[in-house]
Amino acid sequence: MSLGRDEVLHVARLAELAVPDGEVERLVEQFNHILDYVARLDEVRPAGGPDVYVAGPASVTLREDVEDAVPLARPPAAMAPEFADGFFLVPRHGAMEDH
Repeated sequence: MSLGRDEVLHVARLAELAVPDGEVERLVEQFNHILDYVARLDEVRPAGGPDVYVAGPASVTLREDVEDAVPLARPPAAMAPEFADGFFLVPRHGAMEDH
């Protein structure tokens, strides 16, 4: 995999970085060196190496990753000065007033 000038400029725009025109080619070269290095690291497969590290004793199993609502310690109405019909009530901002 390699990046060209357009991809590097796109990444710079996403990162909100101003890249001078004279530096773009240098960045393209540096990005491609990094990508080549990561690709080489990905090819390395340790034979008989150590197992993947898991914090804690080996007997501890990981819980199943299930999407679910997390119960709150207190209901939302108890945390709001004003709460009605499932909504937090807040004062109207002055800029929202009709003129």
